[in-house]
Amino acid sequence: MKKQAATYLTPNGAEKLREELKQLVEVQRVSLAERLRDAIRMGDLSENADYIAAKEDQAFLEGRILEVEATLRDATVIKGPDGGRNGLVGIGSKVTVVEEGSAPETYTVVGSAEADPRKGLISNLSPIGMALLGRRAGDTVKPKMPGGGVLSLKIEKVE
Repeated sequence: MKKQAATYLTPNGAEKLREELKQLVEVQRVSLAERLRDAIRMGDLSENADYIAAKEDQAFLEGRILEVEATLRDATVIKGPDGGRNGLVGIGSKVTVVEEGSAPETYTVVGSAEADPRKGLISNLSPIGMALLGRRAGDTVKPKMPGGGVLSLKIEKVE
């Protein structure tokens, strides 16, 4: 059996998941229960499209609740980056990199549960994230990308 990689969350990521869980349990679950009651009142559940749709939505909702609860229970919440004091990239570090001929880009290395590349939050398990971990400003990393290419990124700043 393959051992699952540890899940890491920043304090901000853990708080967002707690807020999502509260919304799922206190708002969406209650609303869905009302939908189910209304659909049941319509009778004949075997051909009741509203009831069938509500049951499917309920299954997805309960699955997400279990997923968020498990993530919060099992994840290691990091205290945050050390502000670059040791100069090494770690989870929670904000890293500015530059690819030759391109403008600098800044990423925050986070655990996979809160990764959102469009917002500059890259997973520690992504090719770029793995290449950056443990490196320092001035280093050049060459992550292998899923399409087979290799990037060459110079680390400009670690904070």
